[in-house]
Amino acid sequence: MKKVNFFHSIQLKFIIIYILLLTIAVQVIGSYVTRTLEDELTSNFKQSINDRIVLLGNNLEQAFTKERSDEEDTPTLQSDVQTNIADVERESSTIIQVIDHQGRVLGTNDYLNQEIIGKKTTDRYVQSSITFGTSHDNTELNTRTGERMFIRVEPILDNEEKVLGVIYLETSLEGVYRQLQKINETFIKGSAIALIVSVILGILVARAITRPVVEMRRQALTMARGDFSQKVNIYGNDEISQLAVTFNHLNDRLKHSMATIENEQEKLKSVLENMSEGVISTDSMGEIILVNEAAGQLLNENPITLLGKNLIQVLKLQKRVSNISQLHDSGSILLEIENGQDIVIIRANFTVIDSGLENEDKSGYITVLSDVTEEEKIDRERKEFVSNVSHELRTPLTTLRSYLEALSDGAWKDENIAPKFLKVTQEETERLIRMVNSLLQLSKMDNKEFTITKDRVNFNLFVEKIIDRFEINVKDERIKFKRSIPEEKLYVWIDKDKMTQVLDNIISNAIKYSPNGGNITCKVKRSLNYLEVSIQDEGIGISYDRLDRIFERFYRTDKARSRQLGGTGLGLAITKEIVEAHYGKIWAESSENKGTTIYFKLPLMREGRMNNQ
Repeated sequence: MKKVNFFHSIQLKFIIIYILLLTIAVQVIGSYVTRTLEDELTSNFKQSINDRIVLLGNNLEQAFTKERSDEEDTPTLQSDVQTNIADVERESSTIIQVIDHQGRVLGTNDYLNQEIIGKKTTDRYVQSSITFGTSHDNTELNTRTGERMFIRVEPILDNEEKVLGVIYLETSLEGVYRQLQKINETFIKGSAIALIVSVILGILVARAITRPVVEMRRQALTMARGDFSQKVNIYGNDEISQLAVTFNHLNDRLKHSMATIENEQEKLKSVLENMSEGVISTDSMGEIILVNEAAGQLLNENPITLLGKNLIQVLKLQKRVSNISQLHDSGSILLEIENGQDIVIIRANFTVIDSGLENEDKSGYITVLSDVTEEEKIDRERKEFVSNVSHELRTPLTTLRSYLEALSDGAWKDENIAPKFLKVTQEETERLIRMVNSLLQLSKMDNKEFTITKDRVNFNLFVEKIIDRFEINVKDERIKFKRSIPEEKLYVWIDKDKMTQVLDNIISNAIKYSPNGGNITCKVKRSLNYLEVSIQDEGIGISYDRLDRIFERFYRTDKARSRQLGGTGLGLAITKEIVEAHYGKIWAESSENKGTTIYFKLPLMREGRMNNQ
């Protein structure tokens, strides 16, 4: 925010208002005082003139009413009038004339204009006063000198109110106005000094008034930058000071609120960063404004590069929807994302963010991405397992029903056919029993309900006995067993019954898939702290893309042949569970038409523990 220029500041406004108020007040007071002084001075001046005229009028009345004799030494009316006028001091430009009732000038104090004595005057005010006996006051401008003149015409009356004559007085008012001008000049100088002082005081007052406002503005800018450590100074108890107190309180509340918001943001950031689900926030148009690290990993993209992109394009949903609101209507969708060589299945859930404003329905969307690859895989395996179980059970049950129906229809009477049919039903029944038992065993393993009773076993002797048993049983099939078992005693903690089941399953499979005259190689060796066992056949082998699935339940590489051999498809799945329950590991290696090798590892007993046994 730019700095406020002085000519646009509130200080200048305060100063101008202050000066205008003072100027108006001075003008009003000056006008009133000037008018009053002018009236007072002119009134006093006229009053003094009137007093002189009254005194002069009394003297002239005596002169007009004085009885005169015919003696030569008796003064005339004109001489008495001139004597009375002469007694009056002639002030600056004050002219006095005495006129008789006929309008003839009897005397004047104007020594430069004595020739008018004895002449008749034509002044209208004088004529009016002689005729009507009235007084006249008037102010006129002397056209010759340009001065303002005061004219006073006063009749001289006898006791019977008869006009004996008239006193005509003409005097200049310039002295009064010069005095008034001096007073005005003094007032103007005082006003100028007062204005200068008021400007200075106005600046000081404006600064004093605006200082808290300026500080609050500066503090507001500081607060806008996120700094709430400073406070506004308080200079009193007036309204502005109370505003400063409120501003400081607001500062504290904002500081607390910002700290709370930052804390919540840190919590939200920590939650988003540590979530296994991906979170993407978009605006109302679908532009991405926030994305966490998990979302970037799920989409195999850098989260920073996703900012500003359209969500529909990022999720590659252009063929499904045309705008972001349709995604919300769909609720959730499944996506397949290529992550390297793997395909990741992601479930995207969409939620609307309400704006909270009356005129706006929504301000954006939240998209939560969840990796459901494993769930979908489990779901597919479950469906496949149910399908396989149904299929595996249907085959022997169908066979049983067919043979039993044949026996019921009279085949039991045939001594040649009946035993064969009964043998088939017995074999299929045993196969069903084995399958159900295997399923029950797997169920117990899944639910951790089966127990393992471990003993200290010399694995070399243990595996030799099992191989010996199989050699006796396969003499007719011309399958040979090759052994590679070290003389070193290798002790392990195992459940002998369950480990016997493991070896039986592996060797049985090797025998089933080995051709006549084939070899089965059994090897035992030490591998660091583990015992490694491998059983290799020379059968048809397994393709590389199917090798990892042979330990799945009901999976067969050759289903038709496996059923002919009486397999349930659960042997290797049970084998894997048992080996892993012994903290071991099992895997396979194979090539088509070159045989298959099954490996498994078991942890060896430590030397100190073997010595204590």
